Amino acid sequence: MSDSRDAAPQPSAPDATALAAEVVDRLAGFVTDVVVCPGSRNTPLTLALTARRDLRVHVRVDERSAAFLALGLARAQRRCVAVCMTSGTAVANCLPAVVEAAQSHTPLVVLAADRPARLVGTGASQTIVQRGLFGGYAPTLQVDHVGTGEGAAEDIDAFLTAHPQAHLNVALDNPLVPAAAPGPVGEPRTTAPRPRPVTPEVDHGEVAVDLSRDTLVIAGDEAWEVPGLEEAPTIAEPSAPAPLNPVHPLAAAALRPEQVIVVGHPTLHRAVLRLAAGVLDDAAPADAGGSAAGPAPGAGAAPEVIVLSRTETVTDPEGAASRVGSRVKTSGEPRREWLAACERASQLAAEAVRAGLADSEYGFTGLHVAAAVADELGDGDTLFAAASNPVRDLSWVGLPFAGVRTLTPRGAAGIDGSVSQAIGAALAAQAEHPELPTAPRTVALLGDLAFLHDVGGLLIGAEEPRPENLTIVVANDDGGGIFESLEIGAPGLRPGFERAFATPTGVDLGELCAGYGVEHARVGNLDELVDALVDAAEHPRFHVIEARTTRATRRALSETVQKVALRAVGEDAAAPAEDA
Repeated sequence: MSDSRDAAPQPSAPDATALAAEVVDRLAGFVTDVVVCPGSRNTPLTLALTARRDLRVHVRVDERSAAFLALGLARAQRRCVAVCMTSGTAVANCLPAVVEAAQSHTPLVVLAADRPARLVGTGASQTIVQRGLFGGYAPTLQVDHVGTGEGAAEDIDAFLTAHPQAHLNVALDNPLVPAAAPGPVGEPRTTAPRPRPVTPEVDHGEVAVDLSRDTLVIAGDEAWEVPGLEEAPTIAEPSAPAPLNPVHPLAAAALRPEQVIVVGHPTLHRAVLRLAAGVLDDAAPADAGGSAAGPAPGAGAAPEVIVLSRTETVTDPEGAASRVGSRVKTSGEPRREWLAACERASQLAAEAVRAGLADSEYGFTGLHVAAAVADELGDGDTLFAAASNPVRDLSWVGLPFAGVRTLTPRGAAGIDGSVSQAIGAALAAQAEHPELPTAPRTVALLGDLAFLHDVGGLLIGAEEPRPENLTIVVANDDGGGIFESLEIGAPGLRPGFERAFATPTGVDLGELCAGYGVEHARVGNLDELVDALVDAAEHPRFHVIEARTTRATRRALSETVQKVALRAVGEDAAAPAEDA
């Protein structure tokens, strides 16, 4: 935050006020929102930013939360957002958000104040080596003067055009404060979100696809509606476009496609990722032809894998792809038997999930919470899903939905900054529709550890814009519920599990919310949660719903649902051959 003053400037030191004004003027051509953190070294930048009437300025006291707020705004708006802070470790606190931005290809600018070069390495207060601080995740442009030549502010335009994730490192010397505050600059503007480019940022070319081969599409984060693949059965993660012929992820292990087309960046389900690596699950049932649709040429052989990407990242961790492209040229038509088999397999898997939820033996779990949230979503809503269990649970209960914009941090897939990103998404949604009497609804689903990891994101200053219609649902099982279903959660590995993996905290979330001035409600069963969600829809506001759940049954529920789904799909696939 704040910093102390250093020695008097050299006679040739540039005017900090003029330099900051020039930097901000250049930046304003790329962003509509900037998150500012208080500090002394960035005073000239802060004054220049708050003088702009064409920028929405948000103020936060913690740089880490501020960077994630900027990321949430950018992800929802699909355009660049900047975060500004003072020198030193304040800049380093932005690294987690910068990593997620780079991995998810979300535009984000770190506008960092720095000390003059002569002070670096001298022991000057709050002075570190800031150039190159973000490594390969965001390149640094050193800015230290107005005019032309190396380090000039005029280079910002070209730099931001070339680098969606960028670090502008602005060296500011004393005096930092002008004699008078700058007057208003620019005019207010309303800018609709820029959609992701229709033209690929990286064009990997065209690949030929024969749809008469049994084809399964796996669509992850950053996926798009690929012309030509509209009718192909698709396992879509929650942040992917809703497909015409959806396939439930729990059906993946039982399907035997001849070719798999990976679109974007799938990361969620192991059985699905095995298919994306060209591996047919050994546990999957195989009928006479090896296909859930009956005998087909090549059935039982490893499927061909094709990967489609519009960025420099090609999701192929196992090196299984035979071809990579950004567009497809299709031939042939999907077999009706294949389409019917995928539809039936998806239906049976979805029914297995709902049957498990209806079994009172398992109590009230995070999966129940995800189902309630999903069932209460409506057209035009924005959903933020935290990493770990929430986004996976939402995929099990039926997401993605058409008409619901789903945002989730799948770039680096961390739980960091979830509260701040959810708030950013809500602020972006209400800024998109200033003409509406009530802001569009944003619902966020977090686990308790993700919530606690970024609880400081609830700290919003009295003069700052607040979300008008944001419901944060916290599935609180008092610990890391995802570990219950992983290998480490097996019965023979329980010694030390609670302390080192489950990490129960016993924190009173209601008291935390009260401390931040945020409304809080606690529910203990599914009916209470549904009532709370209905009330939230009828009475829009910013509040937290804490659903007190159990993780004691989570492993058993997950195993049962998966076994039932796999058995049902396998038996259904084998039935025609047996009848014959």
